Amino acid sequence: MLGALRKKQLRNYSYAVVARYEADTTLNGKNISEVNRLKGRKPKARYEAETILEMVEKGSAQMVYFSMSEDDLKRIMQYPFNMFASDAGIAVYGKDVPHPRTYGTNARVLGNYVRSLKVLRLEEAVRRMTSLPAQKFHLRDRGLIREGMAADLVVFSEDTISDKSTFGVPHAYSAGIDYVIVNGAITMDHGRHTGARNGQVLKGPGTSLPY
Repeated sequence: MLGALRKKQLRNYSYAVVARYEADTTLNGKNISEVNRLKGRKPKARYEAETILEMVEKGSAQMVYFSMSEDDLKRIMQYPFNMFASDAGIAVYGKDVPHPRTYGTNARVLGNYVRSLKVLRLEEAVRRMTSLPAQKFHLRDRGLIREGMAADLVVFSEDTISDKSTFGVPHAYSAGIDYVIVNGAITMDHGRHTGARNGQVLKGPGTSLPY
């Protein structure tokens, strides 16, 4: 563990923040250095490593890591076959301290990297979120607005779409999205959920699992 820390040229584990820790939910939102101090240990990396191992022993934790390079992110984003998605799990509104990507991944791309920073064009960003993933995973009836395709549509304002979720206040819905239609059913109307649950699990042709 300490070798990996030195490789990153970091002095401690303050870059790792607890998102969800069932063994002690009061630690949610605190970084490892803060957790270590709360346990009365010295502010040194080897004691923080002990704190981490103790947390793993009690059931582990979901973490948020502040270790990415913004310049690298922009450079990777410009690669034409890069797709936008989030690996966030399903969050319960107001519970735990999840990563902001749980609520705002696509809105952040469209509002920050397209409109504000102009890293890529709007049309290209939308392609990376829709038709490109559908083609990549061989979902034949998704990803395009065309006769015979599933009616999955998002109506948003390119001038106002933005992510509102932050690391400090992660439970916040994005702005600028007026309508969401899932399999032909209006799921969001003027920014409010209608209660419709018309989605389904999508599996590509390579799926062999029975569920």
